[in-house]
Formats: sequence, structure tokens, C-alpha cells
Amino acid sequence: MAFRAFVVSAEPPAAQLSELGEEELPPGNVLIAVAWSAVNYKDAMVSVPGNKVARVFPLVPGVDLAGTVLESAAPAISPGDLVVVQGYDLGVARHGGFAELARVPADWVVPLPKGLDARSAMVIGTAGFTALLSLRRLQGAGVEPGPAPVLVTGASGGVGSMTVALLARHGYAVVASTGKTHEHDYLRQLGASEVIGREALEVGEGRVLGPERWSGAVDCVGGKTLAAVLRTLRYGGAVAASGLTGGSGLETTVYPFIVRNTSLLGVDTVNTPIDERRGLWASMADEFPTAILESMVAKEIGLSEVKGALEDVLGARVRGRVLVEPTRRS
Repeated sequence: MAFRAFVVSAEPPAAQLSELGEEELPPGNVLIAVAWSAVNYKDAMVSVPGNKVARVFPLVPGVDLAGTVLESAAPAISPGDLVVVQGYDLGVARHGGFAELARVPADWVVPLPKGLDARSAMVIGTAGFTALLSLRRLQGAGVEPGPAPVLVTGASGGVGSMTVALLARHGYAVVASTGKTHEHDYLRQLGASEVIGREALEVGEGRVLGPERWSGAVDCVGGKTLAAVLRTLRYGGAVAASGLTGGSGLETTVYPFIVRNTSLLGVDTVNTPIDERRGLWASMADEFPTAILESMVAKEIGLSEVKGALEDVLGARVRGRVLVEPTRRS
């Protein structure tokens, strides 16, 4: 069976719409007709020539997908089941969601919970999953709603937008940080009580600690931004870190940890154990009502438009979620 896919290659042309055969799919015991995927920052990274993220070439990007099971050799998964798959090696070391078909191991598959269709699941996608996992990490560290706000950095991106809305729904006072001044109204509509620019996070040069501002934070940026957040957490606060758009390095001191008793919590959505992953997805319909999801959709595209969307992500020209419908002819 031939099918359409967006393929990234090591040699020019580096990325293009192609036709593949079913025999070119990787091994696995579940074959899925992909209804929807979404564009994530990691998808953009694997499209950059010479990148260190993609582990095989040629590669179909797409780190998340939702669709209908066509074939299954797993007893718990049947043809016709609606499922979602994200994380693990999808779209990085094996073909992912930017195709009409995908084949995956059964122990990566999550049943689509009641209240979500495939499109809604991909509005949530890896971004919403990361947001919910970040919230759970903060709650586990004792960060609860109160008068002191929680900070979200990189707030206009996919993970940031989802996190702002999620925290606000759970009763937190949310301060959203973004470098895009034209997105302030959007972030307030999602539930931010205050929106600040990146420069507002800066701490005086030479200071190891800044003023105590945040009861907790969700950092989607990394680098200097994460270092500044650590210096301005309140006593006993915690930051859940999941991003590196601002750099993968972290230059800080031990003072936030030994003077203010703060915590740096890593958020990994790639290798989250499948039982925890399925448990989180089971609550997604309640965590992200339809009205909130629709406000985050930037646009819907077909496979022929994926290349331009990846360039927009790399250029920080995207707000919210870009959905990919592989069967769309555009």
C-alpha cells in the first residue's frame, strides 16, 4: 500500500513530500491510519541540516499522532480503535506522524479517552501532555494556588499556552512571560493575570539571588531564562523545566537551593512510563475543555505545507498549535 509522507533526508533535497510503501514503515505490531498530527519544536529541529536530534535518515517527523487502528497483533488493541501515540522514538528514531500511515509498538499506544476525538487530541498533543506533567510535578513539590503567582516562560508557544490555561483553570495566579508583545491579549484570554516581557526576568549583574517573586514556575525556555527564574523563586518554590529554545546550557549557583530551599524539576515527556502516560491522557478531556482548545489552534495544514510550518516554528513565528491533517490535499 502506497501512502503520502513528509520525509526529511540527510542529503538534498533535505525535506519534501514523498510517496512511501507500507514496507518502508519500521517494525511494530500496530498499524495506524493517521488522522491528525501537530507541529512541535522537536519536529522543526529534526529538519535542520546537520542536526543531532534525528537518529535515522530518511525520517518522517511528527512526534505525536492520533488516528484509527487498521491492524493489530496486540490483544488489548483492536482494528477500529481510536488511539494517540506520542513520545518514545516517534518522529526521531522511527517514522512519525507526518504521514498517512504509521506503524508503532503496542506498548506506545494510548486509547483515546472519551470526550476527545483525534483532532482534539492533537490540539493537546505533546504540548498539552507536557503542560499537565509539569503541573503534576509542581503539585508533587507542594506548589499550590495562593497569593504568590506561578511564572510561565515562553508562554506564547505550544507548551506555554497550554500551561497558562491549565494553571489558571486550577486556580493559580499566572504570570506569563513572552518576548512577543503582540501576544499579551491572547495570553490574558487564556487566563494569565499578568503578562511580562523577557527583560522583566533579568537579575542585576553579579547578584546570586534576586527578589522572591514566584511560588513556582514552568520553564519552556532554558538557558539564561531558567537561571533567572531560579534566582527569583520564593522560599520553598519549584520550577518544572521542559524546554531549551533559549539554550541547553545552565549557568547558576547553589544559592537558590541551599538558601531558599528551591527545587529544579525535570519534565521528560519522551520516556514517561506508559501507565503514567495513559493515566494522564485519561484526564485530558476534563483538563482541556473544547473552548480552550479551539482558542489555541493557529491553523490546520496538509503535508504539502509542513515545510513552511517548520520554518515558522524555527523563526518563532507561531503562536499556539499548528495541526497537520495528512489526508488533506492542499
